[in-house]
Amino acid sequence: MPVRVPSSLPAVEALRNENIFVIDEQRASSQDIRPLKIAILNLMPLKIMTETDLLRLLSNTPLQIEIDFIEPDGHVSKNTPREHIDAFYKKFDDIKEDNYDGFIITGAPVEKVDFEEVDYWQQLTEIFSWARTHVTSTLYICWAALAGLYYHYGVKKYVLDRKISGVFKHYIDDPRNPIFRGFDDEFYVPHSRYSEVRKEDILPIADLKIISESDESGVYMVMGRGGREFYITGHSEYSPMTLDFEYHRDLEKGLNPHVPDNYYVDDDPGKKPIVRWRSHANLLFTNWLNYFVYQETPYDIRKIK
Repeated sequence: MPVRVPSSLPAVEALRNENIFVIDEQRASSQDIRPLKIAILNLMPLKIMTETDLLRLLSNTPLQIEIDFIEPDGHVSKNTPREHIDAFYKKFDDIKEDNYDGFIITGAPVEKVDFEEVDYWQQLTEIFSWARTHVTSTLYICWAALAGLYYHYGVKKYVLDRKISGVFKHYIDDPRNPIFRGFDDEFYVPHSRYSEVRKEDILPIADLKIISESDESGVYMVMGRGGREFYITGHSEYSPMTLDFEYHRDLEKGLNPHVPDNYYVDDDPGKKPIVRWRSHANLLFTNWLNYFVYQETPYDIRKIK
């Protein structure tokens, strides 16, 4: 798929080196089609890494996609150069009158903090509400999934004594759901989080449906409003080395992290990771774009409601 992004975005060169097709704005404008408009609210600290991870997966479809990166007002990123944010990101005020075919909200490193104590929580809830009337389908990832379930449905977040870190086996609760087209009976997903939601708190909520779980890492995917929202507790978008980076980062900080489960060969950090989740991740994003965005969104994007 031609992903339509500014040619100077750092992710473009990285993806081209991986032989992933990325189209620049000039060439895209010559194609007589309406691209899908996707907004990405990137709350991760290392934004360039997350941009690359997400664009890698959004590229695996024949649809043309136009990407807008969003940041919350009033939040200062400490790990990404301000020049990068100013060049490639929009404020919510810049886009709140617009409609999008799809919306992705990433995780954030604030899992141990009460939601209301997060410095951008007030605007984040405004964005959550806005998405329900301006977006065809929204993916909430990791912390965003917990935050969205809490804000929209009152689902409690539980802080864990031990971080869930590793690659875990998952199974499908609803095999006829189009989000799982082409999936194997069992598939693997990276997780990296200090908190969780629990099955017993979700089951009584009529508008929510748990559609995938793991015996080790718990609830993985919850569908809301018939596919208008997906709450995903794992990091299917992670590159092969992201958990390795996080593990060594935490070691250097003196946090005494445990070795990510089921990740390195022989569980030895001196050996390479075993990549078990790439095919599932590509199917997940392709199926979401096809069945819950492209097939459902109106041609006139202004009619999304």
